[in-house]
Amino acid sequence: MKPSYLYPLIGFVVPTLLIGYGFVIPKSCIAGINELTIGFATTVLGAGVTYWMGIRAVERDLRPPPT
Repeated sequence: MKPSYLYPLIGFVVPTLLIGYGFVIPKSCIAGINELTIGFATTVLGAGVTYWMGIRAVERDLRPPPT
């Protein structure tokens, strides 16, 4: 896997976490560590895992068949 394949994922995860945990959550009623903030983190993690699995599936499909 080329490192450049991860750039879109980094471009999604970093701003999402910075905005979520840096600006939105601290000023809301769910501030602090609780099931809602943990759920937000697992949602972002799930999106990352889904992206990674998609890249792996495409790479597998593009490999030449063994001879």
